Amino acid sequence: MTAADIIVCGLGPAGRALAHRCLAHGMSVTAVDPLPDRRWSATYAGWYDELPRWLDPQVVAAAVDRPAAWGTRIHRLDRTYVVFDSERLRDSLDLDGARLSADRVVEIRHNTVTLASGTIYTANRVIDARGIARSPALAEQTAYGVVVQRDTEVEPLFMDWRRDNGAESGAPPSFLYAVPLGARTMLLEETCLAGRPALGTAVLRDRLHHRLRERGIELTGTEPIERVRFPVQGGRPGRRWFGAAGGFTHPATGYSVTAALAAADAVALGATAWPAQARAVHALRAAGLRALLALPPADIPVFFDAFFTMPSELQRAYLSGRTDLGGTVAAMRTLFAALPTPLRRRVATATLGIPIRSRLRMGSSMME
Repeated sequence: MTAADIIVCGLGPAGRALAHRCLAHGMSVTAVDPLPDRRWSATYAGWYDELPRWLDPQVVAAAVDRPAAWGTRIHRLDRTYVVFDSERLRDSLDLDGARLSADRVVEIRHNTVTLASGTIYTANRVIDARGIARSPALAEQTAYGVVVQRDTEVEPLFMDWRRDNGAESGAPPSFLYAVPLGARTMLLEETCLAGRPALGTAVLRDRLHHRLRERGIELTGTEPIERVRFPVQGGRPGRRWFGAAGGFTHPATGYSVTAALAAADAVALGATAWPAQARAVHALRAAGLRALLALPPADIPVFFDAFFTMPSELQRAYLSGRTDLGGTVAAMRTLFAALPTPLRRRVATATLGIPIRSRLRMGSSMME
């Protein structure tokens, strides 16, 4: 049995960032992951204004000022969007000085971790950063993407809900996500924002190919492929969990990496990532996910038109203000007021678990 200041279970971006910051503050760290040296092949991205000061700026592979978003019309987001170089990000979060265990956690009990090999570790703190296991009960985000050369005539797109992907009327919607991966390449990805069940990657592949053909973009069939599938709910807010496992995934975007990077230093030093304001924001975001899951496909672009016409500070509060309860409430009120009346009714019905007439009244009192 070996003691440490902290044991971090899971070395994805969140766990590795936390272990890295604990080491930076002079703590003894044990980190457990079945494949601690695995490379990161997923595309990670977020907002520039969320990045912590301690992060090496060289991990940013590309930055997009005022990216475009489409509902039924184009919008410009008044923020800078960044895409990480996944390998540089991983390497920058060095774990020199940590005890690395290539093993699988089978039990966490208080301050003790038992591994599949039978090894037992103890520490002053144990943090579970192993992500969220898939379950039919959890909404998921799925995506299918291809990497093309930057000479492809596609501008960066945060979301593009236009209906040129060949989906049948009434079918679950998906959007095009298009971001540069660096100076030479670009990711074009058809994405199901959230579904229970989510669209399969074969459906998304066909939709992406159809959309690109409609826009005059021909693929060779040799392009690198990215497949995405992960839960957007199911995390457990609290001191013992971090990253997606700790409820950091934003259910309206699927993003968690920049939020975890931003919180890693404070959590390393023992602060809670979940003050009362953060728990309340988490509950409001969960209500927002229920609304998105319940909206008819034709309403989704209209919903995002209303969202992206809000003032940029309210967009930022909802997308990034994990502890900004006032900003989140203001954003939801403003969004609700901007929606067409039939859409308001559907949103209120989906988010509030009381009879429809009362839902409408409570929705109005909450949002006005």
